[in-house]
Amino acid sequence: MNKNAWLAGLVLAAAGSTLLLSACTHPGDTISQAEQTDRQAGVTVPGIEETKAIAEEGFIYGLPIVMNYAVMYEYAVDRNSGQYKAPFNQIFNEARVFTYKDTAIITPNSDTPYSLLWMDLRAEPLVLSVPAVDKHRYYSVMLNDGNTFNYGYIGSRATGSEAGDYLVVGPNWKGETPAGIKKVFHSTTDFSLAAYRTQLIDAKDMPNVVKVQAGYKVQPLSAYLKQPAPAAAPAINFPKIDKDLVKTNFFEYLDFALQFAPPGPEEKAIRAKLASIGIGPDKQFNFKDLSLEHKAAIVLAMKDGDSKVDKYLAAGMKNINGWSVGSLFGDRAFYSGDWIKRAAAAKGGIYGNDAVEAMYPLTKTLANGDVLDGSKHKYTLTFAKGQFPPVNAFWSVTMYDGKTQFLIKNPINRYLINSPMLPGMQINPDGSLTLYIQKDSPGKARQSNWLPAPDGPIYLVMRLYWPRATAPSILPPGAGSWQPPALKVAD
Repeated sequence: MNKNAWLAGLVLAAAGSTLLLSACTHPGDTISQAEQTDRQAGVTVPGIEETKAIAEEGFIYGLPIVMNYAVMYEYAVDRNSGQYKAPFNQIFNEARVFTYKDTAIITPNSDTPYSLLWMDLRAEPLVLSVPAVDKHRYYSVMLNDGNTFNYGYIGSRATGSEAGDYLVVGPNWKGETPAGIKKVFHSTTDFSLAAYRTQLIDAKDMPNVVKVQAGYKVQPLSAYLKQPAPAAAPAINFPKIDKDLVKTNFFEYLDFALQFAPPGPEEKAIRAKLASIGIGPDKQFNFKDLSLEHKAAIVLAMKDGDSKVDKYLAAGMKNINGWSVGSLFGDRAFYSGDWIKRAAAAKGGIYGNDAVEAMYPLTKTLANGDVLDGSKHKYTLTFAKGQFPPVNAFWSVTMYDGKTQFLIKNPINRYLINSPMLPGMQINPDGSLTLYIQKDSPGKARQSNWLPAPDGPIYLVMRLYWPRATAPSILPPGAGSWQPPALKVAD
């Protein structure tokens, strides 16, 4: 399911049913109850305009949290979602790369077969064990919590290629580091994701990837220490995520998710604002029970907040030859309360890496701003000799549908072109490499360099895994000495 689509549907569907109605008062609704409580306590009550402003800020703050919950629900809770992987605390290995059939996450990576581990850290920490991996094969384990903070890495860049045991703990854990544990990683939420990326060299290499994946292990800390297990965490009635989400309430899901996310220092202000209009971990926000006046305010707030996120995503990074280059992913300190940056990161491609792990130049336009459209034009992307993306691991260029941000079905089942494919590609006489980006084949002689495009808007994402830190480099983000080349119309 396209998370952008359900968010847009939520805003538009609600807007159509509320903005045409006259305002009235509904004393039993969530916001009115919050107002009544505040008045009795002598607290200043937010008016309609302030309610709208708080809800807009809350939508931006909560967008990545709710998006993450939606993915977690489809992957680890709902066995009938069509995207289900495995229950909590069990690793699911994909012995394949993602294709156009994978629609739970926008802008999915098709470079590296995934292994996914959704962690429930409420009862006790988990020990993640990795095998020794050939130093010529890149792999990484990105730890991403319910706040969408990247709170740690295991892998080629971060910890090396040696085998090791690592401890992942929840926000309330206070124990000591056990013997044998190389490092402790602290999730800011009770539920968390470990996303394993294992490099696939080519199609024949999959058995080798499977061997690496088989070495990824997880166990509770008590099992690792050979001690009795603590009491199990209480069962949870997870609110359902499905296409009917557009008819329900965004803030109900935020209420639920915040129960498992103790606020950090930078969150206290926004949490207090949300509480003033009846939204929070100990609240039960019900959109359907609001007064029509409050419904209109909330709907406009979500619509305006979503628009601000889109504008930030379009302008919040540096434009280099038509490519947006910047860094939108990181840990709690990286965001430091910049909620719109975090929301833009999630909407642009949730679960992206820190800049030091991977950089993601992305584009939907030519350098002059013209929108890329496979139904109207053919395009080329040429890397000059010696000017390939500078990386310690590998690089790729991936094609997505410009409307959905999903991979596209195509006649040769090719979703990307990456550096391991170079030996089989056609190199120009001057040593440069030209990629042919179009919906129809450029002909047999050029097919090795063909990246199939949709019959409509195009969205291209370049991935530089473990980018070089010294010149030529794409780092620091937006100001590096290496720049992605511009696309050209090739009609």
